[in-house]
Parts: sequence; C-alpha cells; structure tokens
Amino acid sequence: MNAPGLTIGVFDSGFGGLTVLRELLPRIPGARYIYLGDTARLPYGSKSQTTIARYAVESARFLESHGAEHLVIACNTASALALREIRASVAIPVTGVIDPVVEAAHRRHPKGDVLVLATSATVQSHAYQIECAARGLRASEKACPLLVPLVEEGWCEQPVTRDVLRIYLREALAGCTPEAVLLGCTHYPLIAPAIASTLLELGSQAEVIDSARATAIAIEQSIRVSHPATAGTTTFQCYATDSVEKFARLGSQFLGESIPHVELLDLGG
Repeated sequence: MNAPGLTIGVFDSGFGGLTVLRELLPRIPGARYIYLGDTARLPYGSKSQTTIARYAVESARFLESHGAEHLVIACNTASALALREIRASVAIPVTGVIDPVVEAAHRRHPKGDVLVLATSATVQSHAYQIECAARGLRASEKACPLLVPLVEEGWCEQPVTRDVLRIYLREALAGCTPEAVLLGCTHYPLIAPAIASTLLELGSQAEVIDSARATAIAIEQSIRVSHPATAGTTTFQCYATDSVEKFARLGSQFLGESIPHVELLDLGG
C-alpha cells in the first residue's frame, strides 16, 4: 500500500530498529519516515525502568513534534518497560515490537509452546512471557547477550556466531520443545537464517518468527484502514544522539541500503 503524506516515526536505542524500518519501506511506500537512534544513551538494558521510560518518552515526543502520525517503538527494552508511559505522553498511535510477534505466534500456533530469544534485559522483564500467557501460549525465555555485539561487529556469517548460537539453542532446547522461536531483539533478523539452520541441526522443527517483519505487517494493516492507497514518494530522515558517522556505517547493514546522511541530535543527559 502507498501512504503519501503519512509520517511514520521509528525509535530505537540504537541500530536494531532499522530492521523494522527495512521491513516497513516496501510495505508502506510513499510515506515520510523519521528514524531516531538514541545511541548516546544505550544500552537501555543497564538502566532503571524510570530512566528507560524518561529516555523513551523524550524520543517519542521529539518524533511527534517533527510530524510523526504513527510511532513505532522498534526497541524491545523500551517496548517491555516503557510502552505505557510512551502512549500516555503522545497523542498518536504507538506500536511496540512485542505484541505483533506474539500475536503472529498465537495465530500460527494457538496454545502452543514457544521459545523467546532476547537480550538479558528483555528476558528479565518477562514482557514476552506475560504477553504469551495472555494468549494461551507457553513461553520459555533465553537470554543471548553475546548475539548483539556479534551482529554489530558484522560477524553474521562467521563460525564464532554459529558456535554461540549452537550453545544458546542447545541450552534452551534442553528445557523445552517449541513450535515457534520468537526473535525478541531487532538485531536478530540479521542472523535469522543461521538461527533457523541451527535449530534444524539440533533436531528442532520450530518456526522462526521475525519480530521486525511481524511489527511491519501489523503497522501496515493498521494504516491501511486510515490511509487510502495512492501514489507518493518515500522519504527518510535519520537522527542519532551520538557518533553519526558510525551510525551511518553500521546502520547500513541493518537497513540493507546506504544511509547517506545522519543528523546529530542532542536530547540531553
């Protein structure tokens, strides 16, 4: 669907949310996209819930003030720990990344067993477990803290990444037999093929469900109702709160295309 004139704001603490944007671009062409990566204050997972909510609300308000009509919280930590505060602080629709992927798992595997792979902070929040239980899914959660730095290093195809995946998945599968594996971090879509093949290697037939893709599909369905499909030109603005050159360089591998310009933004401490 085309959505000319529609402005979509996408927020993450860093680079991972660009995988959500990558999925949005072909599904909702003709929109104006604004991406904000709060790189000066990551990792959010090491902060208190109060601090995470404050940071996320500041970013949400910035995107709304710059014309965003729909806000995408493309950050699992902020979706887990600050979604309520974000929704209370802005007057536009807000979509996080947890609900769409859990709903996708529920549709495909009702009342099934699922395994959530995520960062330590997201696992400690138990946000996925709570959302899964609300839909009758039985969720096991596995923290995979080494995957984010490996992905950011660009080692998606390196043997060390496959070795780390094999250890994490073997440990997780020792305690559950999932029908689906949910990628509970927006970095993980870049290694989704490796996750799927490692599961098969370990004897699991579980379906891998990509949170970035599930989120983009949910937003497309939501926007389809309010914006008729007509022709338009897609535009993209990118802001980062630190190291714009690094953001453009690393971000391009998450977005799947070059990022020609990143504007530095100061949101304070």
